[in-house]
Amino acid sequence: MAGVNQRELEIIKDRLLEEEVLIKKYTSYASMCTDPQIKTKCEQMAAKHKNHFNSLMQILNKQ
Repeated sequence: MAGVNQRELEIIKDRLLEEEVLIKKYTSYASMCTDPQIKTKCEQMAAKHKNHFNSLMQILNKQ
């Protein structure tokens, strides 16, 4: 894989921050839910964004 240029690095960092916010929000929503189906969906969405976050971190760690 070719190296990531400075602009791409800034974009990745921005996406990391966005993913982090989404993880926190969905985790918080899940903890507030009383409906099991909605709670499960929020937990799934938090996990999805955690996977996105981890994928982006792998790119950064290769730099």
